[in-house]
Amino acid sequence: MRLALVFNPFSYKIHEENLRVVQKYFGLFPPLSLAWVAGIAERAGHTVCLVDARTLGLSREQTLEILREFRPDMLGFMMTTYMYRETLGWAEFLKKQLNVPVIIGGYNLRVYPAQSVTPEPVDFGVHQQAVRTLPEFLEAFEQGGGYAEVEGLIYKRDGRVIVNEDRRVPDFNDFPFPARHLLPNELYAEFPTERKNFTVMVTSLGCPKQCNFCEAGGTPYAPRRPELVLAEIEECVTRHGIREIDIFDYEFPIVNKRAREICEGLIARNLDVTWACRARIDSVDRDMLELMHRAGCRRIYYGIESGNQQILDTLNKGITLDQIRATVRATHDAGIQALGFFLIGSPGETRATVDQTLRFARELDLEYVQFSKLTAKPLSKYWRDLVDSTGYDYWAEYILGRTHEQALPRPWVDLTNEQIDALALYAYKKHHGDLRFLLKHSLRVRTWPEFKRKFNAFIDMFFRQEAVAEHWIQRGEQFSIFNENPRALLNRMSTRAADLAASNKKSGE
Repeated sequence: MRLALVFNPFSYKIHEENLRVVQKYFGLFPPLSLAWVAGIAERAGHTVCLVDARTLGLSREQTLEILREFRPDMLGFMMTTYMYRETLGWAEFLKKQLNVPVIIGGYNLRVYPAQSVTPEPVDFGVHQQAVRTLPEFLEAFEQGGGYAEVEGLIYKRDGRVIVNEDRRVPDFNDFPFPARHLLPNELYAEFPTERKNFTVMVTSLGCPKQCNFCEAGGTPYAPRRPELVLAEIEECVTRHGIREIDIFDYEFPIVNKRAREICEGLIARNLDVTWACRARIDSVDRDMLELMHRAGCRRIYYGIESGNQQILDTLNKGITLDQIRATVRATHDAGIQALGFFLIGSPGETRATVDQTLRFARELDLEYVQFSKLTAKPLSKYWRDLVDSTGYDYWAEYILGRTHEQALPRPWVDLTNEQIDALALYAYKKHHGDLRFLLKHSLRVRTWPEFKRKFNAFIDMFFRQEAVAEHWIQRGEQFSIFNENPRALLNRMSTRAADLAASNKKSGE
């Protein structure tokens, strides 16, 4: 068969946990789930086209022309809960023009399997891992039926949505490598990216920890064998010219023995690649960090969440402020950049606790910080509690088109949603507006594209971000950047930009 997979563009949503400007600049990432689906289908003998319309900036009509040339037998889409309705619109348009069936998969189908396939444009769905279900379904489709025998498949019959159970536990080691040969790898980047080409990887599924706000808390941990991880990294470098990888595992070094084997294998291979990962504060020590640095690790994203110990305990983080201080210090000592994820709007949050978190983040001297708004994401404890207490499931209503896009209530905190929005913006401006922070990072930029990305993000954050309640944010004080001479700062940054542009032109970049 000829299977066409489409990753469509999407706009900012009111119910997202990030600010609009943060979402805009956070990065362009490869659609790894669709690349895995492509690899699974290719391994089963099918021909696949993967159109990353988001990264390529394609319209529906431009995407349609590509698909007409490919002549697919079926269209496939990845459904996230946030972007479900936009993706559904693309599926409806392309299906009508091409007159072929639509199959969907992705995170949303694990939460709402039947509802996801209910809308008219959708014909089939895969609600668990595609590694077995997809090849079995494609074979059944070619033979004209027999869908009842395909575990994990969702399909329609006589006006009803049928959800086939799938009790099989797939081995992550059986997955093929993502089909990165179908992707524009030279176009991907995230905010701190320093090298090209860039990609993301996933080397394990699930997380055994029990953080209350996370959709993965307490899910089965399934790591890939170190030799497979090393082989995929080597393929990235040698076949796709990738020089920087962000490992998107919820927690990369949680099993120290496995992480050490991967690091030692990278050192032995001496590959020209650097990488980043996510780690818990209590998963690494000095020896591990030094080994990770020797293996090419240059950034670690830590889930710090708050500078208030009581809030950390309420979130069930299982870490202390002193542990955070020690781990971040050890990370810096090992030569690795430490980046921090923080939450605004946790239980017990006030303006005072946000200021406490800001002082703590400044004390840690983190390379970058991200302030997200705690949101009741599907499958998280806060989502379950919200549905149980109200009897209303916003996400289910949203994907079925029965409610307007809106911010979810946060009954666990006394702050309003408007106050939380304002505090998140305040936190970004307060932290990133410090003149020392700006000069430190502008002088470390090495390429013109990196400078443009970061400078534009700065301008948008400080001068174009949505208006907020000034009396709540400032209370008579000024952000530290405005206590300095902004013209002098911009002149210095412009001089740095000119130097970078001249240097890149000379080197041919």
